[in-house]
Amino acid sequence: MMKKKTVVSSLLLFLAACIWGIAFVAQSVGMDYMGPFTFNGARFLIGGTVLLPIIFIRRRQKIHSSGMALKGGICCGLAICAASLFQQMGIQYTTVGKAGFITTLYIILVPLSGLFLRRKVAGRVWAAAAAAAVGMYLLCMTEGFSVGKGDALVFVCAVLFTVHILVIDFFSPKADGVAISCIQFYTAGILCTVGAVLAEQPSWGQLAQGIVPVLYAGVMSCGVAYTLQIIGQKELDPSVASLILSMESVVSVLAGWLILGQALTARELAGCAIVFAAVIFVQLRPGESTAEG
Repeated sequence: MMKKKTVVSSLLLFLAACIWGIAFVAQSVGMDYMGPFTFNGARFLIGGTVLLPIIFIRRRQKIHSSGMALKGGICCGLAICAASLFQQMGIQYTTVGKAGFITTLYIILVPLSGLFLRRKVAGRVWAAAAAAAVGMYLLCMTEGFSVGKGDALVFVCAVLFTVHILVIDFFSPKADGVAISCIQFYTAGILCTVGAVLAEQPSWGQLAQGIVPVLYAGVMSCGVAYTLQIIGQKELDPSVASLILSMESVVSVLAGWLILGQALTARELAGCAIVFAAVIFVQLRPGESTAEG
């Protein structure tokens, strides 16, 4: 049986993936009212602000290292700021299907980066990552594949999300996860706000019109989901964590089917099943993948 802490961590990451899968709608709608810098700046600042009461309540608890929390938060903030901006810009030049598939290439990039970091990656993780990549292709790539400007931008986003996952893996055991999350959002929010002032023309009117998607992206996608990611990754290998987080795309498709009534083809259903099976398989210890007797 899996350790209780591992099960809880896996559930936290799956919940984060569910929130992100649904948040794609908010992210897409929000772009109708404002530019990528403005949207990301607003949601990141909101995400950091909603965590302040939690930090205040926990202020008497002993933190591993406030210095490490500051360093980790800034490093995570730089990574998530860059990744989110490249994703937002890339989506403007490519289809949602391609963007979804290319972004989730981090399920391959994370274990691949482990080789360069001299980290041993189990064979079952490689098998699960490859299967998940196939499932994501069936799920997202419904309009044929060609590489363009947007595809290249989203691929950079996938690389940066890989960096984000590895940075969290390094810092999360050494400092308070909520503090890291709060600092990363303020870091990313300030950088994006500066970019908005320099490259866009943000206004309170834009924020007022897009307040609903901004609030969802800020409170749920940032404040809740990214904090769940940081806390959940403490007990999991980053390669396993990336596979669970890749369920984001599966959830987004299923949400469209259940909530919006969007039909799923047999190809898309097969993709969902393959990704889900890969995530379950990688959670099993060797010897648990088959029934006893």
